[in-house]
Amino acid sequence: MMEIQVVNYSSNWPLLYEEEKKALLPILGKNGVAIFHIGSTSVVGLKAKPIIDILLVVKEIQLLDQQTPDFEALGYEVMGEFGLPNRRYFRKGGDKRTHQIHAYPYDCTQEILRHLCFCEYLRQQPEISLEYGRLKQQLAKQYPRDIEKYGDGKEAFVKRIEKEALLNYWKNR
Repeated sequence: MMEIQVVNYSSNWPLLYEEEKKALLPILGKNGVAIFHIGSTSVVGLKAKPIIDILLVVKEIQLLDQQTPDFEALGYEVMGEFGLPNRRYFRKGGDKRTHQIHAYPYDCTQEILRHLCFCEYLRQQPEISLEYGRLKQQLAKQYPRDIEKYGDGKEAFVKRIEKEALLNYWKNR
């Protein structure tokens, strides 16, 4: 197991996302609805594990399943639902993961909104973003080789912020 690293924000992360987006768009073709940079690397100034998270929104998830060879050709490991119904999860880089993709059909709005609102809320609330970065850094030091405990340590904070983010989203519509 590789050591969990939480690092300072890098201005290179949006560039890495854009580069990967260009490689993914031809695979998605007409099945693609939208593609987003999500996760901590999408929030300027936020400390993060240096892994680019990408959200794909597609018309037909089954069509995406048929494109396994295309994703593998880009270096992705195709993981299927990986514990979340309707999602398709892809990861790249093996033990030194560089990218991960979360793909959902367009009508899986709860999951799509959850990801988008969380990131947007952190962008709008720098003090919460800083708090989240400190928590992640502390957990990485506390559990340097235990991704389960690292994730469990973030869970209450993430759930609370997701709730605030979604309420904020609906209040501002």
